[in-house]
Amino acid sequence: MTEQSATATVEVAADPATTFRIFTEEIDLWWVRGPINFFDAARATAMQIEPGVGGRILEVYTPPDDVLELGRITDWEPGELFAYRSSVDDTETRITFEPASDGTRVTVVQALIAGGEKAFYFWKNVIKWVPQWVARRDSAPSTPRELDRLAIALYYEDPAAAARWLHTVFGLDSWTSIPAEGTAPSWVELNVGDRSVMLFRRSGDRSPQHDHSTWIYVDDLDAHFAHTQESGAKILSEIHQHGYRCYETEDLEGHHWTFAQARPTQ
Repeated sequence: MTEQSATATVEVAADPATTFRIFTEEIDLWWVRGPINFFDAARATAMQIEPGVGGRILEVYTPPDDVLELGRITDWEPGELFAYRSSVDDTETRITFEPASDGTRVTVVQALIAGGEKAFYFWKNVIKWVPQWVARRDSAPSTPRELDRLAIALYYEDPAAAARWLHTVFGLDSWTSIPAEGTAPSWVELNVGDRSVMLFRRSGDRSPQHDHSTWIYVDDLDAHFAHTQESGAKILSEIHQHGYRCYETEDLEGHHWTFAQARPTQ
């Protein structure tokens, strides 16, 4: 059964008018460009919110007039709230900006419409990126953060516990957040500079010796897959898409490799 709604709240160290402006005008700066943070990560070049009622929330591709409309704005009150009706699922989202002791309390409520069946409750994960950007925007370059083309994936029984341990003991941090006690995400992304260390939940069919894999982003995934296949490498999964396009293969000693399509700006 599809959940009827999802709610999340963060506090931002800026006044409501400034927070609203940052949220809407600077979405392309605070949006984390991870592999599953777009509907089509292989082509995405920007995120954009068009101001005012009737404005669109867009995932922008290359060429720039190629876009995916994520929603249409139904309410627009600068410094207080905006709301939109999703164009990709059956939800309505309302985001409010209220004064708080240290700045602004931002609350997002994403709810299934009456009779709706399909819901992507992504805002509960996305909203936490805003205070992190606000905390660093005065010293950070005004350019989007782009991941490097090499990443490592590690497999754990409990990715959240592993992330907390790696953060506390080894000092690894995250562009998003370290999961709190009591949470159970299926995967967590840590960052070392512009490189990603992804922690996945170990499935029952993954043997202990396959506790890691290497991710590489390439310019032409189809050509790369064809060359790998023609060269006789064992293919674990052919090209498929879940936000990002990728395939999995195995090297001569059984190590697992994931090759993914790089974004145009990566």
